[in-house]
This record gives sequence, structure tokens and C-alpha cells, in this order.
Amino acid sequence: MEEKTNPGISSDAMESISERLSSLENLYFPRALQSTATDPSQRKAIFLDLLSRDVALFLERYGSQLTSNELHEFDALKGDYEINWHLKRLWSIMSPTSEELRMRSVTVKNRRRAYLDKLMCDGNYFSEDAMREREPYLHHEYVGRFQDQSGRGMARPGERWSETLMRRSEEAFLVAKIRGEQQRLGVAERDWIGNESIQQEEEEEEDEEVRKATSDGHPTATHLNRPDDPSDQTRENEESSLSPEEIQDRLNQFTYIMQQKFLLGEDQEHLDYSRIDNDETLDDHWQKEANVDAEEKYFADD
Repeated sequence: MEEKTNPGISSDAMESISERLSSLENLYFPRALQSTATDPSQRKAIFLDLLSRDVALFLERYGSQLTSNELHEFDALKGDYEINWHLKRLWSIMSPTSEELRMRSVTVKNRRRAYLDKLMCDGNYFSEDAMREREPYLHHEYVGRFQDQSGRGMARPGERWSETLMRRSEEAFLVAKIRGEQQRLGVAERDWIGNESIQQEEEEEEDEEVRKATSDGHPTATHLNRPDDPSDQTRENEESSLSPEEIQDRLNQFTYIMQQKFLLGEDQEHLDYSRIDNDETLDDHWQKEANVDAEEKYFADD
């Protein structure tokens, strides 16, 4: 393969660029060079060699690490189609026009949508357990408070005892997070997760007081002063009367919210968005979807 030369870059610029890059850590080096890129002087020699042989390849590998002043050093080489292509790409990232920003936003949205489809089909990311682990309180409000919490700590078929203990420990951590959020929001203590026994005892005491008052024909002071909160009663009725279909509907609502959180970039704690947003392979997925939608619209309009 014929080597490329770069008479347009001064030796001082090559020296300065290579010197600065050599101090950076975690840069990419081909496997064959990794053993010789362990210290700055070795890395500098690698950069100088590549700059003298193949500028286009240098820009492809390390162009994103250059400053604007360093990038201007390559202006004299714009006549080379491949080098010019890399320079345009790097400048569009460093100093994008309003149109480039708009297109970048569209591309990112499409790639996240494509990745969401992959997560829904291939992974466990949007399973109920995984979503509950990421947003325990939100899950509790939408779904968990309508479910039997006691079953979460029971051993599962085929599960080792150590796995059961680990899951119980994780469950205790999630319950603590839910309760902490309930306390922060001022939820009544009787409604805290895990306080079902307190709630049941209070209800039994109230029923007993009402029964006594009714049998005596004279309502007690407690009965007279107990506030009548229709919203509490409505909530209790809801929780005791939801059908499996209604619970599934609430789970669907919760899943939709979690999907929107992912698309809006709110899952940074769990995912590397830079990897997703810059993954060009995801374009194939959404472009195929767009073609299918266009075909369906064409035949629908025909």
C-alpha cells in the first residue's frame, strides 16, 4: 500500500500535537502497538510516525482529541478527499451549524428509539423486576402497592439458599428506599410499605369502636371525632378491588414512563448514552423502520 505524505503540516505542529496527545491516557492503539505505548515517549513516537505516514488514519483515530487550533494545522491538506472528509466531520462536531445540531438531535432520537426496540426484544432491561430496581418508589405507586409484598421474600423454585438470602437483602434495600421516599413526601405512617400490620390493627380497633358505639346506642368520642376522608376510603377500595387486567394496565403505564425516561436521557446511571448516541450501526434499524412506515403509508394512500 502506498504511503501518504503530508507536506502541509509543519514539523513544529506535528511535534506539538504528538507531545500533547502522548500525555493523555486511555487512547486507542492497535493491538500490535499496545506493548510499545506504555509511556509518553513511546506514544509520542507512534503519533509522529502516523502523522508522517497517514494523516487520514491519524484523524480517524485521534481527531476527536484535537483542539480547534490543532485542527486548523490540517487546513493545507483539504485537497485530499479523505482528509477533507474527516476534517468536515470533526468540525461539525466541534462547531456545528444550527442545521447540523438539528440533524444531530434527530439522529440521536432515532438511535435511542432503535436501541429501545433492541432492549425490549433482546434484553431484561424493561422487565418488571429490573425497572423496579431502578425506580422502586415509582413502581410501588403504580403497581407494587396493589401486589402481595410477602411473596417477594419467599424462596423460588430451583433457587439456592444463598440466592434467596441475596434476593432478600436486595429486597430489604428497595423497601428501605421506598419507605425513605414516602417519609420525604409526608405519606402517613400507616401507609408506609411494610406497615400493613399497623394499618390492619388500626382498622380492627376502629371497627371495634364502631361496633361498641352502635350496640350501646351512644357513639363514642373517638367515633364522633374521627375524620371522614373519602379519598382514603376510595384508595382502600381501589387497592382491594383491582382486577389482574387493571394491574396489568398500570404496569403498562409504568413501563411507558420508564421508556420515556430512557429516551430523554435520564438513565445515565445505568447506561452509557455516548455509546448509544454515536453507534452508527443503529441507523440501519431505524432506517428499515422508516422504509416500512413509508411503504405502509404509500399503500394506505393508494
